[in-house]
Amino acid sequence: MTRFRKLDDFRWELPRTGAMRVPGLVYATERMLPKFEAEKVAEQVANVATLPGIVRYSMAMPDAHWGYGMPVGGVAATSAADGVISPGAVGYDISCGVRLLRTDLRAVEVKAVIPKLMDALFRAVPSGVGSEGPLRLGKEELRKVFAKGARWAVEKGYGERSDLENVEDGGALAEADPERPSPRAVERGQNQLGTLGSGNHFLELQEVTDVYEPGTAAVFGLFPGQLTVLIHTGSRGCGYQICDDSLRSMQSAVRKYNISLPDRQLCCAPFASPEGRAYFGAMCAGANFARANRQAITHLTRQALLRTVGRDLGLRVVYDVAHNLCKVEEHEVAGKLTRLCVHRKGATRAFPAGRPEVPEAYRAVGQPVLVPGSMGTASYVLVGTETAMKETWGTTAHGAGRMMSRTQALKQIQGRELMSQLKGLGIEVRTDSLRGLAEEAPFAYKDVSEVVEACHGAGISRKVARMRPLGVVKG
Repeated sequence: MTRFRKLDDFRWELPRTGAMRVPGLVYATERMLPKFEAEKVAEQVANVATLPGIVRYSMAMPDAHWGYGMPVGGVAATSAADGVISPGAVGYDISCGVRLLRTDLRAVEVKAVIPKLMDALFRAVPSGVGSEGPLRLGKEELRKVFAKGARWAVEKGYGERSDLENVEDGGALAEADPERPSPRAVERGQNQLGTLGSGNHFLELQEVTDVYEPGTAAVFGLFPGQLTVLIHTGSRGCGYQICDDSLRSMQSAVRKYNISLPDRQLCCAPFASPEGRAYFGAMCAGANFARANRQAITHLTRQALLRTVGRDLGLRVVYDVAHNLCKVEEHEVAGKLTRLCVHRKGATRAFPAGRPEVPEAYRAVGQPVLVPGSMGTASYVLVGTETAMKETWGTTAHGAGRMMSRTQALKQIQGRELMSQLKGLGIEVRTDSLRGLAEEAPFAYKDVSEVVEACHGAGISRKVARMRPLGVVKG
């Protein structure tokens, strides 16, 4: 029996019980709810609701699944004045995110050379566990990356000035403290800029198959049949180390500030405390590393495509947005603008038209929202809405969301068999790990179209365009 109370076809409330300070609110179709119960998403939503200073709701998006402390797909805003910040509500892969690139070509124009393009991309962009990139940085130079993010990469020649016009925060978080990441975090980041990493990270060639809002799609520079590139990666070992380092200090902070928690994985500190500020500064530095990483990959991709096709494809950045981050934002609470720490873990910011945070080119329509699917399925571009601003602190889903563990996926298919199946669907795959490929099989994920329809139906983002994969470099 579900604990959720139906509000409408896409909203389900988890009533307050026990130590919960606020109710839970889940965005989902009714068909998704049993999985939320079975995977303990509901339990984690209730746990997050106990965080000191949490405001209004502990939320989960339609793609939510179990995660470290907080569900992946979870959203929680805490008061910046007297609430907490929690690394477990951000995740290990700080500022993991997605960047969409568009070309001025129709996919059919390069259909014959897709295998060559994939070979070129696979050679140009290192992937896999512990992969190292073409950039080798000294420790002082890496601290400049922490401060400048994607701007550092462009200044060093890894991209074009225009790449920074349509990315979140202009490519860098100003609150970063480049001295906060530990020596070990610095060491792990020195050779990893310009790499995909492993797990669910990827680089895909895609084709725009459907456009739902032609006017908005045109503002984003998208049209039917267009060749696009989608990049999904984050802060690599550097961000992981920043999170891991912070957990130790946060466990001490829990005792120091007498914070009672139902799950130690939600360890936290008051945002205004020395421990809270230290983590926030380090997290922002890790976020800037991730943005520089996606910018470096953009440059490597542009070069690889140019070498293979023999001419400029007009590669431009549509948008770059993180989905593992805590940001300080102003939102209306009880009729007053209030500074909040908005934790989005596996959830994407979805700001509407008119917001100053949205790049000028998109301010008349709203922020692009990038929702990748799994290999073999679609990815979507959506747009932020006023409803999201009012209900979810301007947030929507970030992807398909896992529904099967990597171990379970491995029991059902071998990597080589999966590669053959995908080739039969017209999808070229390049990977250095057949085991890793099998772990990320499409059937291990939820139906991304159902996730998108739930977001669209709830009004927390609207469908703009759909894309299908033509080739995948799998991390």
